[in-house]
Amino acid sequence: MPVEVIGIDHVYLTVRDLARSEAFYRGVMEVLGYRPAHSTIGGDPHVHFYNRQFGFSLRPARANTPEHDPYAPGLHHFCFRVLDEAAVDRATAELRALGVDATDPRYYQEYAPDYYATFFSDPDGIRLEITNFREQRRRRMFDWEAPQG
Repeated sequence: MPVEVIGIDHVYLTVRDLARSEAFYRGVMEVLGYRPAHSTIGGDPHVHFYNRQFGFSLRPARANTPEHDPYAPGLHHFCFRVLDEAAVDRATAELRALGVDATDPRYYQEYAPDYYATFFSDPDGIRLEITNFREQRRRRMFDWEAPQG
C-alpha cells in the first residue's frame, strides 16, 4: 500500500527583489488569510507566509540568474483553492483594491464545467491563480474510493 500524501506542506519561490516581492505577497496573502514570518536560512533572508494548512515562502534569487520563464523547466503557475465562486469574486475584488491586476473571474469550461478562476502575476512574472473548490476535487477529497470520472 502506498504512503498517502495528505497535502502540500510548503512551496518556495525564488524572487529577484525580496523587498518588492514581500510587499506584493504581503497584500495577496493577507487577502487569502495567511500570516507573515521572517527567517534567515544559510545566511539569506526569507519571508514566509502560512495558514493552518500550507506554507508559502520567498527567498532571494542569486545574482546574474535568468528571469522567470513559465515555459522553461520549472514552475509554470501556482493555484490557490478557495471554497467557492463567491470567495474567488471576493478575493479578486480585494486584490484589485490593492492594485493587483487580476483578471475578471469566469468559468473556464475547457478545464472543467465548474472551473471558476482569476489569474494574476507577481513582480517576477510568476503566474498565480485563485480557483473554486470544484465538484471533481470535492469528490476526490471526500469520496476517494468511489469511481472517479
